[in-house]
Amino acid sequence: MAQQAGDRTLSVLSEESQRIDGRDARSMNLTAAQAMGEAVRTTLGPRGMDKMLVDSTGDTVVTNDGVTILDEMEVEHPAANMVVEVAQSQEQEVGDGTTSAVIFTGALLEAAEDLLERDVHPTTIAAGFEQAGEHVPDILDASAIDLDVDDVETLEAIASTAMTGKGSESEKEHLTTLVVDAIQTAVRDDGTVERDAVSITSFPGGNLADSRLVEGVTIDKNPAHDAMPTDFEDADVLVYEGEIEVPELETSTETRVSDFEEVTEYLDQEQAAIQEDVEAVLEAGADVLVTEGGIDDPAQELLAEADVMALRRVDDEDRRRLAEATGANRVSDLEAATTDDLGQVGSVDCERIRMPLWRGSARAERITAFTGVERVAGTIVLRGGTEHVVDEVERALEDSLDVLAAAIEDNEILPGAGAVETELALALEDAADGIGGREQLAVEAFAEAMDVSPRTLAENAGHSPIDALVDLRARHHDGERTVGIDAETGDLIDAAGDGIVEPRRVKETAIDAAIEAARTILRIDDVVSAGDLSTAGDDGAGM
Repeated sequence: MAQQAGDRTLSVLSEESQRIDGRDARSMNLTAAQAMGEAVRTTLGPRGMDKMLVDSTGDTVVTNDGVTILDEMEVEHPAANMVVEVAQSQEQEVGDGTTSAVIFTGALLEAAEDLLERDVHPTTIAAGFEQAGEHVPDILDASAIDLDVDDVETLEAIASTAMTGKGSESEKEHLTTLVVDAIQTAVRDDGTVERDAVSITSFPGGNLADSRLVEGVTIDKNPAHDAMPTDFEDADVLVYEGEIEVPELETSTETRVSDFEEVTEYLDQEQAAIQEDVEAVLEAGADVLVTEGGIDDPAQELLAEADVMALRRVDDEDRRRLAEATGANRVSDLEAATTDDLGQVGSVDCERIRMPLWRGSARAERITAFTGVERVAGTIVLRGGTEHVVDEVERALEDSLDVLAAAIEDNEILPGAGAVETELALALEDAADGIGGREQLAVEAFAEAMDVSPRTLAENAGHSPIDALVDLRARHHDGERTVGIDAETGDLIDAAGDGIVEPRRVKETAIDAAIEAARTILRIDDVVSAGDLSTAGDDGAGM
């Protein structure tokens, strides 16, 4: 009867449609999802390996950041794309733990595959995974450590753990200090962290040791004109959402003139329009002008003569951060601008960051730093030997900033190095004894899947995963909740005591995302490839 039902379904599908159902569909999905876990598994931990990703144009990305690897891969399989979404969700939620989330998903599906071969129904497995997930918060409560937001040493440990193995090892101590100092500028009085107040601007060239923190906002721009001033004290800033240029006509037109006076009059009109815009800036009292668009040469000269610094074609994110930090209003009409729209800044300084790559140019590339701002903000100016180095370290710093923000807001951290996963595995094995039916098998399988993290840490470091797990479990049986694996030596260590810690939110979110993805994939028993998956009733199509 099942075959007849399948035949009837196929008979109503178009010739372009394909259908895979039953055991074949489930096996295909499980294999594809597990492959994503295997793709990033070797990158986990301080001694994880990097991946080189090459696109069709030959551009390369070298990284061991999980979400970056998955984003750069051209994944087509729908079940594999679900795992990519797990990584993306983890990145958006907490900024780190993407590799762990994908590895957990793959481990759960591998455990589920073993149960399916023992004729345990997929919905039973999904229900068991859900029950296991209900125990996770209580288990994490037992391992959680309270965080004092003024404990700089612990904050540095969190940041260091997040950037471990991500290309920053040579100057990790220096970079860790920068990250902690930067995130502390974004902590508000109510205990929340304004993560958007901290940014990173990076420049290939120099050394990682040359990286520094600017307690303010930086814009990667030169003043528009060489004659403009390059530094100010107690400056007023105008942020303009427009340009000071002669407007271009939308369509091609031709103007005929009969004598030179008409040409002069036409040019005078253009000059008058620019003059009015510049006078509006001066009347508002601005010392520094930041614009969305360009500034024509005559306007640049007039502003330079008036000792006004102008930065043109500044992107939206930089304009937003500058306006928020200085208290400026983003003005869209210069004629309506007043002193009330100006932002205040203690100092403005243009600093040479590198010389131009083209020969014959005497003009250095600079960053313009706005410090002493009303609303504290921080910018990490990152230097590095090559573009690949800078890109990878920037990803590491972004992760560190995100996890620090999560840790400060939640005031809870967990020991790393596989300690929490081992505690979860043992506690869930005990919890499985109190669960009836075949769901007990799924909870036990879930517990076993948690061993994937310490096992992978040991494997990636070149140590015996079996020996590491046996010793680790024995120590946790004795009540040593914070014991983990030293990836460098393979020995067991007190992870919390050695400063290997991470925010609770990172681990909890990764496990929750893995459970949801595994349950979703397990419940799929039919895959139909169709040219158009739009609902028949949309836009009245079914009427």
